[in-house]
Amino acid sequence: MSDQPTSLFDSGSGPAGSVPGSGLGGATTQPLDGPKRRELTWNRSTDLGLVLLRFAVGGVIFAHGMQHVFGLWGGIGLSGLSNALTAFGFRSVNVLVWVTALTELVGGAAVVLGLFTPLAATGLLALMINAVLLKATNGFFIAGPPGAAAVELEVVLGLGAAALVLTGAGRIALENGRTWNRRPAPWGVLFLIIGVAVALLVFFLLRPR
Repeated sequence: MSDQPTSLFDSGSGPAGSVPGSGLGGATTQPLDGPKRRELTWNRSTDLGLVLLRFAVGGVIFAHGMQHVFGLWGGIGLSGLSNALTAFGFRSVNVLVWVTALTELVGGAAVVLGLFTPLAATGLLALMINAVLLKATNGFFIAGPPGAAAVELEVVLGLGAAALVLTGAGRIALENGRTWNRRPAPWGVLFLIIGVAVALLVFFLLRPR
């Protein structure tokens, strides 16, 4: 028999049969792992949803660009767009009409294809901001008395363009793997600020009071 005193509550390794974690010579137990949840990851459904959003926003604005540049589908053509911008009080209409029409046409197509999406969607956003500001007094609902002069469509398209600026095109896109496609958040915030700033500069500087 050992002459050394023993402790009833020995924290070391105990003999076989000791109860773990009981304080009676057993080892300290580790907490049981809880049920593991599936990690949130980018998935195919997200990519498909972004493709649909790109077609909805870019496709509609691209169609308007075809109307303005080529006069297709009952469009007013460049001359009609020039008259409309003049009626809204814009200056430098000869340049602005081409900037507007080509932004609709090229920007809309780029958004649909997923090519330079932050830049293209920023251009579409700037157009929609101007359209909303110009038509703000007409009311919101297309189904109301203002009809097509209401801002409902422009608000929806503008918000969709802003969403694409922030999310990027997704993986089903021509730009898949590019830096702005893999890390859309910082690029999106930067381009969102640029888009809003450009829209406001055009609206307030090119329309004399």
